[in-house]
Amino acid sequence: MASAAPASQIDLRNRLTTFLDAPPFQTAIVGLILVNAVIFGLEAIPSVYARYGELLMALDGIILWIFVAEIVVRLAIFGPSRFFRDAWSVFDFVVIGIALLPATGSLSALRALRVLRVLRLVSVLPSLRAVVDALLRALPSMVSVAALLMLVLYVGAVIATRLFSATFPQWFGDLWASLLTLFQILTLEGWADIMREILPVHPWAWLFFVPYVLIATFAVLNLVVAVIVDSMQSGVRAAVAEEEMTRDQELRHDIDAEIGQTLRAIRKDIAELKAERAALAAMPTVPARAKPKAASRTKPKSPKGKGR
Repeated sequence: MASAAPASQIDLRNRLTTFLDAPPFQTAIVGLILVNAVIFGLEAIPSVYARYGELLMALDGIILWIFVAEIVVRLAIFGPSRFFRDAWSVFDFVVIGIALLPATGSLSALRALRVLRVLRLVSVLPSLRAVVDALLRALPSMVSVAALLMLVLYVGAVIATRLFSATFPQWFGDLWASLLTLFQILTLEGWADIMREILPVHPWAWLFFVPYVLIATFAVLNLVVAVIVDSMQSGVRAAVAEEEMTRDQELRHDIDAEIGQTLRAIRKDIAELKAERAALAAMPTVPARAKPKAASRTKPKSPKGKGR
């Protein structure tokens, strides 16, 4: 009985895991997240909220407790140690935990954070997870690109302040004003208008603005895109390699299982042959009967004829 109980628990755990990971259940969770997003949007419309506010709040509460039940079941299946080792599980736990905080009194501002539940869509859909994973993997390289961009921005701000602070103080009066202006130019927002206003006073100003735009915008920012794309490609290659490794492991497991089954069958046949041989060896031997000697069929000697 003691061994039957753990076996039944393991069987129940496997069934629940299969149910939670099944495509229909995942599709239902995605649908609930989208419905929840629509509810948040309708709550932001005063006329709709004034008319259907209670219904929207009731639906929001039902969806929230469904999410809570899912988190609790996953915690019960995997256990806290395994559950909190998964970054996406921690993300879901934090998002749902924020939604459960009281939103009254001084914490009423937390009510706006309920919309973070929509971000669970990232943890549910594999394609979105892949994009976020690629961005996270690209962060170290992006830090280097950001440092290069800040260096270009700082050098350009120092040069622009020395060149244009006297004539155009509204844009380049000091270092901070120049940094703000060059950051605006970095986004390509109104940089041509700024340059055209400076050109009548400084006809050579294009020698500063055009190289700055080419270097800061088209070169450095494209490095960010290149880093992200390379990270996504690396993620795809890693996923393909992991899938191939998993397939190889499954194939090896199937081959090992087949070989093991064949060996067990051979051992069983050998054991049966040994048992038959032992049974034959244990049987008593019957002594062979001596064959009686056959009577010699000798012809009787005919008496010698007497003389007539």
